[in-house]
Amino acid sequence: MTPSLAEMAETYWKHGFLTGVPVLDPEELERATEGFSTLEREFGLEYAQYSLHNVHLKYRWVMSLAIHPKVLEPIKGILGPNVILLDSRFICKYPIKQKSHEAACEGQKPVLPYVAWHQDIRYWGFEGGSVASVWLAMDDVDRENGVLQVIPGSHHQGLLPHITSPNPGNMLTANQEIPEHLLNTSEAVECPLQAGQMSVHDGLTVHASEPNLSTRRRCGFVIRYVPTSAYPVQDPDRPRTFNATVLVSGVDEYHHFPNNAPNLQ
Repeated sequence: MTPSLAEMAETYWKHGFLTGVPVLDPEELERATEGFSTLEREFGLEYAQYSLHNVHLKYRWVMSLAIHPKVLEPIKGILGPNVILLDSRFICKYPIKQKSHEAACEGQKPVLPYVAWHQDIRYWGFEGGSVASVWLAMDDVDRENGVLQVIPGSHHQGLLPHITSPNPGNMLTANQEIPEHLLNTSEAVECPLQAGQMSVHDGLTVHASEPNLSTRRRCGFVIRYVPTSAYPVQDPDRPRTFNATVLVSGVDEYHHFPNNAPNLQ
């Protein structure tokens, strides 16, 4: 039986995440897949891996994912009725054989992309509300191709120290990680998804993902939402500009962020 929005919100605040939430029907998934394939051809796989950032401002089909009712309803249940889209990014891990071939052609040992243990809020300079991060799966995601792993309840610990990662391949822009001695990774759980499903995790939830060791692509659309009560702060440890924020639900009585709603035809 599908849980109610209230039950989903209760689970989210208790454990710090949701997973396996259905969003896209087969036709919607096909359109999204075709749209992303076009971007891959236009920009190339290396760019598409991590640099398709805030393209919800440019493409109608991307914005339609960010404001999809089956995305926003759980988000409103978590954050409240007044919600701002803070940021978005496509993140892809391409198959190991593809990476190995590219590296071999260049005479290099392949460096496999992974995401180190971290908390999203470490990189976002704002206060006054939580951030909910959506991973909307464009592909099936499982252990073999680098599934998201989370540590349930870790959002209750507050913000943990992050250090520079000594290992190559970390996809985080700041190349940081939480020291392992601060974590109980034995409690980590995997969040496998079918294409068209989403997971959601809190900005304080500790999470990571391993390299893609399969022959399949692992791509998702990451969307971050905050309540309108959130406001940017000047924090040298969390420098961030917010030039892609869009009010996607309710009203904004605070106007802490600009509403960059695009006029997409």
